[in-house]
Amino acid sequence: MRNVIVTGASRGLGLAISRRLIEDGFHVTAVARKESDALRDLMEEKDGALSFAAFDLSQLDAIPAFALALKKRFGAPYGLVNNAGLGTQGLLATMHNSEIETLLRINLTAPIMLSKYVLRQMMSASAGRIVNVSSIIASTGYNGLSVYAATKAGLIGFTKSLSREAGRVGVTINAVAPGFIETEMTAELDSADRARIAARAALRRLAAPEDVANAVSYLLDEKARNVTGTVLTVDAGATA
Repeated sequence: MRNVIVTGASRGLGLAISRRLIEDGFHVTAVARKESDALRDLMEEKDGALSFAAFDLSQLDAIPAFALALKKRFGAPYGLVNNAGLGTQGLLATMHNSEIETLLRINLTAPIMLSKYVLRQMMSASAGRIVNVSSIIASTGYNGLSVYAATKAGLIGFTKSLSREAGRVGVTINAVAPGFIETEMTAELDSADRARIAARAALRRLAAPEDVANAVSYLLDEKARNVTGTVLTVDAGATA
């Protein structure tokens, strides 16, 4: 059974992605700082197909050893889904420097470093898939999310360039760019804001976590063997 590492897998998009990949026949290594009740329930439901690995991605110096430990435990991974991220809001002029640094560290530096060490393992098998979870905010912008947008735009640039490096060894690198999704993050918006965002979409609704999970599933499937360096947008037509 091929193993796929999914970061930020304890809730929201990461949990939905994990569930879908298990249904696709993968073994999923769910990475998060701690288990959630929902993740624990999924582990019990999908006995043997889901394993939990506790890790704080802000600890950059520990990433090489963590990647090696996962290889020893599950073998060289077939896939990596860099989903973990923070959605901290704040106007740049008043945002604390520590918040800026944390966003850059978690949303951009950590997935780059984890990809580095996982890609080395994939190279030995001459096969593998890496999917980076970006956002439509990377291209559209949004008030109060300038630093967040910068990190997600960085992931897209990283995806496109790394696909050139990794293609020669048979590894594909792609990204998905969700719009506003029905998750805990958007649940914090008031009903008027949610209605206004949904009204801007061609389909007049918000996409669901399962829609993003389906996109990731496709990019990990053999059907996408010649898809690399691509950004797949899942936003109910908000950017159409």
